[in-house]
Amino acid sequence: MTLRPTLDFLLYDWLHAESLGERARFADHSRETFDAVLDTCERIAREKYAPHNRTVDVQEPHFDGEKVVLPQATHDAHAAFVSSGMLSAAQDYEIGGMQLPYTLQAAANGFFAMASVSIGSNMLTSGNANLLMVHGTPMQQQVFAHNEFSGRWAGTMCLSEPQAGSSLSDVATRAVPDGPDFRDDPLGPRYRLTGNKMWISAGDHELTENIVHIVLAKIPDENGKLVPGTRGISLFIVPKKMVDTDGALTGERNDVALAGLNHKLGWRGTTNTLLNFGEGRYPVGGKAGAVGYLVGEPGKGLHCMFHMMNEARIGVGTAATMLGMAGYYASLDYAKSRPQGRPAGPSGKDAARPQVRIIEHADVRRMLLAQKAYCEGALALELYCARLVDEQKTGEPGAADDARLLLEVLTPIAKSWPSEWCLEANSLAIQVHGGYGYTRDFPVEQYWRDNRLNMIHEGTHGIQATDLLGRKVLMEGGRGWQLLAERIGRCVDATSAVPALAAHARSLAEAVRRATFATESAWATGDPREALANAVPYMQAFGHMVLAWIWLDVARCALEADPSKASPGTVGRLGACDYFFHYELPKISAWLGVVESRDPTCVRLPEEAF
Repeated sequence: MTLRPTLDFLLYDWLHAESLGERARFADHSRETFDAVLDTCERIAREKYAPHNRTVDVQEPHFDGEKVVLPQATHDAHAAFVSSGMLSAAQDYEIGGMQLPYTLQAAANGFFAMASVSIGSNMLTSGNANLLMVHGTPMQQQVFAHNEFSGRWAGTMCLSEPQAGSSLSDVATRAVPDGPDFRDDPLGPRYRLTGNKMWISAGDHELTENIVHIVLAKIPDENGKLVPGTRGISLFIVPKKMVDTDGALTGERNDVALAGLNHKLGWRGTTNTLLNFGEGRYPVGGKAGAVGYLVGEPGKGLHCMFHMMNEARIGVGTAATMLGMAGYYASLDYAKSRPQGRPAGPSGKDAARPQVRIIEHADVRRMLLAQKAYCEGALALELYCARLVDEQKTGEPGAADDARLLLEVLTPIAKSWPSEWCLEANSLAIQVHGGYGYTRDFPVEQYWRDNRLNMIHEGTHGIQATDLLGRKVLMEGGRGWQLLAERIGRCVDATSAVPALAAHARSLAEAVRRATFATESAWATGDPREALANAVPYMQAFGHMVLAWIWLDVARCALEADPSKASPGTVGRLGACDYFFHYELPKISAWLGVVESRDPTCVRLPEEAF
């Protein structure tokens, strides 16, 4: 089984992606060019990524004393990805891009994530460069972003620190002006950074000739002290190797040192590092301190960084989705070919009859259908969010602003829901394989290990939940939540008279009503401690409501295209929709119950009682 039929249905039948070619920016494109891009990426993923997924898992990156060593397969896959042009696919022609819709870029990158998320699709490099295209100076864009888009250089995101983790207000990396003329550097105001950054993916390697670190650091006040909280955080470009204004390497190494490699449960093919900035191992101009160039205004670093973080969060959700898909397809193939057991008849099981394939057992079918509902639903969600990006950038002003706000509300769900439920899909894929699934003879154990990271990086579940209930559903007077409810309402109206979907439409309308009440109840006292005590159950319920909407709309589209239900694809989509409404959506009642009552069980339990 392959991804392509599902992807084609969602892109063309559901999202009408080919209609983007009617917009001026995408006028050179059509269904034909979109398909050519998908064909190319699918081929590269099949030939250069998938065969080496296990190789990069067992041959972890190692430091030989001078450089980080990766398997040759990683170098070959990276070169093939760069040659495809996908790093700059959505960028302007003038800088070597293809001016593709982001919707197509996101869909095409899914092939690489499914084939080997550990080799990756250079998500941080493109995110790094995209940030600079918005917040960097023209010189910073030309020297750093353009070289990242070309694949000549790679990029990272350096936020976390050993003592701070996700608490960015506790960042302790310092940045001080590099001499009296620091403002005059053509690459931007020049600072010297000292500090440590932890969990830096692709923080050191030899895949590219340079690495562009985007680093959060604090500029001390006039008394030399760091400003508490996030107000003092600024953003800096810190290249691994020094460059000139033409983008040429100067031959001098910046004062950024690899302090160690992290050895992980999954994503083992991706180098993950602890980096020391400014420890004096590589003094620039005979002076300790990593050279960094200020991006944007001092003290506005977190505002700039959110551009990259939000893009990365959708990327994480997509990676989680594709890992779930990989496990689903593997377990489906196994279930179709593995004979075991016999069905029970009126008088019990007849041992003389031949064994049946395990897909004929009800519980195996339940597990397969759950995986299908989780993963195909998550894929639809991620593509919908990508479509909102295109609408925000190329739509009419009113539609563009609505897309911006909807994306704000949906981003925590796009990151968190697939990372929880597609991980569950991977667990079910192991279960379908039985004991074999727990061995390394089959790929499903690696898919689970790789996917377990996605609930953690780019903002843990708790952080996403606090962002959703504490900020996103309230921002701009709750207009984003209102926009989402209106879109769901239109879907309910469109399906209420469809016999196969009418009951689901009523269930979804009730879910929206319940979520609205829960949101109001959580904030009834105005106390954030009470409102956010059950933020994660709120996010789980909100996510299930969103996915129920997605599935109902996908099912509507499938029936409109195939009202006789003649194709297996239509039958499968309707079955997955039924499963979600019968087995999953009812879970929101328990989740929202503790939100509505502002249940204090977890926060009131004294520490010693644990």
